[in-house]
Amino acid sequence: MLTTLEMIKWEHSIFALPFAFCGAMLAAGGLPAISQLGWIVLCMISARSAAMAFNRLADAQIDAANPRTATRAIPAGVLSQKFAAIFVTATCVIFVFSAAQLNRLTLYLSPLALAIVLLYSFTKRFTRWSHLVLGLALGIAPAASWIAIRGSLDLRILLLTAAVTFWVGGFDVLYACQDIDFDRNFGLNSIPQAWGIRTALAIARVLHILMLVLLLVLVFAFGLGKIALMGVIVVALLLAYEHSLVSASDLSKLNAAFFTMNGVISVVFFLFVASDLLLR
Repeated sequence: MLTTLEMIKWEHSIFALPFAFCGAMLAAGGLPAISQLGWIVLCMISARSAAMAFNRLADAQIDAANPRTATRAIPAGVLSQKFAAIFVTATCVIFVFSAAQLNRLTLYLSPLALAIVLLYSFTKRFTRWSHLVLGLALGIAPAASWIAIRGSLDLRILLLTAAVTFWVGGFDVLYACQDIDFDRNFGLNSIPQAWGIRTALAIARVLHILMLVLLLVLVFAFGLGKIALMGVIVVALLLAYEHSLVSASDLSKLNAAFFTMNGVISVVFFLFVASDLLLR
């Protein structure tokens, strides 16, 4: 069990789940029904688990060749590819079933959602912009939650989808800096591999600035108040601190910037938005 949880990086659920809750609460104008939240959580967990396990399957040979990832469960022989394939299939079935419990539109769109989160795994083979595809895989969470609550799509929620896309894309660019030499030697694409670490860090900063702009627009588009606006300011400060942890000459604090700070950012923004909606 622990090995399986490690394979799917269970702890990384903290990145997308708070933004999914934001989408649900914005759609409901407050707290959604408990049953709706329950099915949304199951959709999120199953889709993310399928995506991570599929990524481990798709990248098994790449992970085995990279010293940083060679100890992962599949290349290390701790879990078999057959087990991972069964796990992917089972979690995809759970996702579609859970989507069907919400409404007809979530069911119809469930194959598209799975296609986005699964096919990301191949993008590094042909585009340096795979970071933004990963961003979209997480960014669809708030829009999907909106559809789960309303049964329809409001274009305003796509502001949060775009914000999350740029946020995740930015921190994935930072994360990719540690594999720059391997990516170049193995023929994989990434922004650091294409333009070097210094330029990659600048691009990550631009993506995070775009995120902040979109969050500001979101606050006004939904008529949110000062609490939500304060949340954007806190996120800006956290992002500034995150970028202060890394430089072109020192990536030693990259894990702190990637794991700790981004988990805090997603939770903090959700808490401010939820407070704004509930304290009106």
